[in-house]
Amino acid sequence: MTELRAELRDLYDDYASSLDDMDLDAWCGFFTDDCTYKVISFENYSEGLPLALIECRGIGMVRDRVAAIRETAVYAPRQLRHFLSGVRVDGVERDFIAARANFLIAESLSDREPQIAMVGRYLDRLVRIGKALKFRERLCVYDNYRIRTSLVAPV
Repeated sequence: MTELRAELRDLYDDYASSLDDMDLDAWCGFFTDDCTYKVISFENYSEGLPLALIECRGIGMVRDRVAAIRETAVYAPRQLRHFLSGVRVDGVERDFIAARANFLIAESLSDREPQIAMVGRYLDRLVRIGKALKFRERLCVYDNYRIRTSLVAPV
């Protein structure tokens, strides 16, 4: 279990680095073809309500999200930094690994002091494809009362 937790920490760090560098092609590579990726409020998640800020079902929708960011979205330039903690293995099943981690995302715009953009936790189901772990399901459950500016980049 210790080796798996270390592998998860490395995976989560690589994931965060791809987003901090806005390497969205690399970000897509963290998911399975049949993935689910959601950014959902704590309230909706805990009440079992389906409404999410972002919901992608399958790698095609994840790639479409990247295309929208690159080609159609208009937003002020910003830098994001992802800080992760509390990586945990919740369970190992035959078909998947359940894991979680806390996240804090700081956002810096060119004309403002850095602010906390989002805080929450990742709730994940991962599968091993070859030697690599990939996200079959990534729920980004945020604790924020509201999103301060806009949700442009993936969480």
